[in-house]
Amino acid sequence: MKLNRRNTLALLGGGAVAVLQASKLSAQSTTELVIVSYAGALSQPHRWLADQMEARHKGLSVKLVPSDSQDIVAQIKASQGFSPYDAGPNDEPPHLIGIKEGYLAKRDDSAIPNLKNVIPELLEKSHGFGVPATYSLVGIAYNTNLVKSPILSWKDLWKPEFKGQIGIARTSSNLGLTTLAIAAKTFGGSEQNLETGWDKLKELEPKAARSPAALMQMLEREEIAVAPIWNNNAALAAQKGLPIAFVKPAPGPIAIVSCFSGFKGTRNPELVSEWLNGILSPEYQERAAAAPYYFGPTVKGVKVSPEAAPYLPSSSEELASLETIDWSAILPIRGRLVERFDRTFAL
Repeated sequence: MKLNRRNTLALLGGGAVAVLQASKLSAQSTTELVIVSYAGALSQPHRWLADQMEARHKGLSVKLVPSDSQDIVAQIKASQGFSPYDAGPNDEPPHLIGIKEGYLAKRDDSAIPNLKNVIPELLEKSHGFGVPATYSLVGIAYNTNLVKSPILSWKDLWKPEFKGQIGIARTSSNLGLTTLAIAAKTFGGSEQNLETGWDKLKELEPKAARSPAALMQMLEREEIAVAPIWNNNAALAAQKGLPIAFVKPAPGPIAIVSCFSGFKGTRNPELVSEWLNGILSPEYQERAAAAPYYFGPTVKGVKVSPEAAPYLPSSSEELASLETIDWSAILPIRGRLVERFDRTFAL
């Protein structure tokens, strides 16, 4: 699916600034809002938003818990009555799983006025649970010590000079699944017909990595020259002074949406809605899109800075070229895809 050009122009073009709607807290008690966040520096935009909410509400403490998704989901499922966590982020695949397994809370649209500023195609990705907070891109990174001519398109991965020099992530990761889907879609297949993708990946004679982090290390150590990779990983490597360039390849990079959702059993549904509304505020979106995070903005009126432009769409044309993945077709067979990857590409 491509983003609608009219909506992408609006995304770049200004949009009204929505005002955060403060919910009411009891003045007699202290309230703790427990938010699942990212580890390390990536949690800083969430900490900023938490500080804003604490300043508005006397007695409120917003606790950020670094994500360990399996452990957190297990605790939510095991909880009797109230959930130990109030809200958290998930990329599209675990978001869909959370909806199916019933531990995500349905969104209260009336309590989230900033929803009106979200680009519709991205709002659809939430399926009525939580909000599309940001997106990350899957593009192509290459080591400039090894590759001298710029890579322009997905099809460039199949140039003869790159055979045996390309790395791919295991399909246990969203990056690996996306890479398989890209290979299929680039050569006439689809998420419903991945056989083309398997054939084209084998043509690359690639080196497999167990994780996106391991793949990035292989690229930095010059064990490989090129790899499909997250924009955030490539940006971090470049900021360290490493010879890593990132490409948003034609016909378009792949946008993987991260949805922020409330959990069923929260004691604080009004505060969760306020948090989700804050996630969609222009102020939060601008912070998340800036260095060193480079998370794509999902609301209208947020402009990408020149520093972020190499890693995020910064024009209406680039926004209109974004592709997405139909995860509903891939998730039911994910286990089989991981098994086949491990048989096909020995780790």
